[in-house]
Amino acid sequence: MESQSPEPPADGSAPQPIAGSPSDFLKNIVGKRVKVRIGGGVDYHGLLTCLDGYMNVALEDTEEWAAGRMTGQFGDCFLRGNNVLYISALEDL
Repeated sequence: MESQSPEPPADGSAPQPIAGSPSDFLKNIVGKRVKVRIGGGVDYHGLLTCLDGYMNVALEDTEEWAAGRMTGQFGDCFLRGNNVLYISALEDL
C-alpha cells in the first residue's frame, strides 16, 4: 500500500507535518501548554516543565478537569508516569 501525502488545506496554507517520532514530539512540547489524561478520565491542563523517561510529568499553572468541568486549580502538579494515558499539545508547536 502506498503512503499518501495529506491534502493541502483549503485556505492555501502549508499542510502540517505528520511525521516524527514520539520522542521528538515530547521534546518539542516542553515549555508549552499541554493536556495530560490520566486513568479514570481526569485531565490536567498546564505548562509542561519537566518530563522524564518514565513519563513522570511536572506541570505549572495547572487546572484539573473532570466530566468537562474544571474541578481544581494548582500552582505546581506532579503526575506519576504509570497513571498517564496520553499527553496532547494545547498550543501550536
